[in-house]
Amino acid sequence: MERKVGTISMGVRCPIIREGDDLVKIATDSVIDAVESIGMSLNDRDVVALTESIVARAEGNYAKVSDIAMDIKNKLHGKTVGVIFPILSRNRFAIILKAIAMASEKIVLMLSYPSDEVGNHLISEDVLDASSINPYRDVLSLEEYRKAFGYNKHEFTGVDYIEYYKSIILENNCDVEVVFANHAKAILDYTNDVICADIHTRFRTKRILKSLGANVYGLDDIMNSPINGSGYNEKYGLLGSNKSTEDMVKLFPNNSSELVLKLQAEFLKRTGKHVECMVYGDGAFKDPKGKIWELADPVVSPGFTEGLIGTPNELKLKYLADNDFANLSGEELKNAISNSIKNKSNSLVGNMASQGTTPRQLTDLIGSLCDLTSGSGDKGTPIILVKGYFDNFTD
Repeated sequence: MERKVGTISMGVRCPIIREGDDLVKIATDSVIDAVESIGMSLNDRDVVALTESIVARAEGNYAKVSDIAMDIKNKLHGKTVGVIFPILSRNRFAIILKAIAMASEKIVLMLSYPSDEVGNHLISEDVLDASSINPYRDVLSLEEYRKAFGYNKHEFTGVDYIEYYKSIILENNCDVEVVFANHAKAILDYTNDVICADIHTRFRTKRILKSLGANVYGLDDIMNSPINGSGYNEKYGLLGSNKSTEDMVKLFPNNSSELVLKLQAEFLKRTGKHVECMVYGDGAFKDPKGKIWELADPVVSPGFTEGLIGTPNELKLKYLADNDFANLSGEELKNAISNSIKNKSNSLVGNMASQGTTPRQLTDLIGSLCDLTSGSGDKGTPIILVKGYFDNFTD
């Protein structure tokens, strides 16, 4: 019988994960039970993906705000600290800002405008365009900003992040000055000690400031080793962290690469199937209405098995149908396209028949699919099973 179904992405429920839990066993049990419960089975190259949150929780990879503050004070000496280009987030950055304030006498908070790097807007581009202000050149004080743009709340959260971040700093007995600029070197007019809070542009930001003699740390340079026995992330530091409690953050997991190999081996042992495994965080996609680019983690996937390396190597069926085989239809068209797929090159770079296919890493594509499937709320499916992702029209 001809197959009628292509790729399937499904959420898998599992127990609430606590520190020390055997995540390999829990994930394997949960996926096998799930597919059996709906009368399916695992196949080679199915993908089992675990959200980074449960991996970090099983590791116990947490840090207290006081630990973060100590690390910051040890590195920046607790005087006037410039904090530049943070994203606007109650979950991601607010608790980090609290730690910076605890470790400093004064913070010069430099916000990018009209939006942060992941698309959270302080003001709209239309409002900015109607002003005489050039965001690539002009550095604004808080008073100048308020005079030009007034008070605005985030479209989705209803938060005025300028006032919110100010209040966090002041509540922790730290003085604050807020400025607005889009070029990193502007902070050096206020202080030489700088925390670069940007995520994906951090390498360039740090390079520019270091070349000008600044004492610079990124969020990836803070909590990259234990403080008082805390959790840490050697590669990403505070990047990828989330608020856990008012005084604790959950860090990005440390051992994702080792975990996925153990998980793959366990599935092979118990099912005889060679599945691909990955850990995923935020997906990489943009909301067209809110203009928010979802990826607040440093990467979509911090750990994945070898079969997920690379980019798709696919032909565009509509291109073949409308061009190479425009004179065919029905079964003849189907057979011609099937033959093209079966005989395609291992690399379609530069081939016009591949135009319009998505030129992104497999881990970014599949991780985004998993993030959308699991959601970030109360679905209770931190494990995702993706079936048939690597199949094509001929399978």
